[in-house]
Amino acid sequence: MPDSGFQPSGVSSATVHEASGRRGALPSRIKPISEGMYVNAPAFTVRLAPGDNLGLHRAILAAEPGQVLIADTGGHLEYGYWGEILNEAAMARDLAGLVIDGGVRDVGRLRAAGLPVFAAGICIRGTVKDATSAISLSTTIRIGEVAIRPGDVVVGDTDGVVVIPAAEADDVLRASTDRDAREEAIIGRVRAGEPTLRIYGLET
Repeated sequence: MPDSGFQPSGVSSATVHEASGRRGALPSRIKPISEGMYVNAPAFTVRLAPGDNLGLHRAILAAEPGQVLIADTGGHLEYGYWGEILNEAAMARDLAGLVIDGGVRDVGRLRAAGLPVFAAGICIRGTVKDATSAISLSTTIRIGEVAIRPGDVVVGDTDGVVVIPAAEADDVLRASTDRDAREEAIIGRVRAGEPTLRIYGLET
């Protein structure tokens, strides 16, 4: 997989979303399991069978170090697809984290471990590992309105998760950095007492 050039830089998910033309935001239900978790990494995609986490076991072995697993459960959210054992396996493989439109469990231990995990919820309901289940690795998936392809760049933080096509990543990074600089200038003006209506040219 070619390197997109989009390297961790600390840019926020909201900044990246705005800088990309307000595209790529995953559903707002997908949030980090712990305050301060951050990921900025290329995607390794996996489509799971309902209530079955075998695909995650396979994805951990198939993904390259530094990639973030991003999993589509087909809308079957009420299962704990990921727990302490998978988390430890992912860290042993030096993966960047997990984004899943589904539930996770063992959350106390996941938080203590520190691997960035973004999930639609916390759920104790167990899963199966059925070798006959339909599982797809490294293929295009869809979460909410966003199509996600292998190698797309995933940026997640406390606010949520956004996905940027790999081919656009360098341009979006530059635009994100520029936007951050503009916002810092605005904050300086606000702190100096200037009204936001004036700053944005909205005075009547």
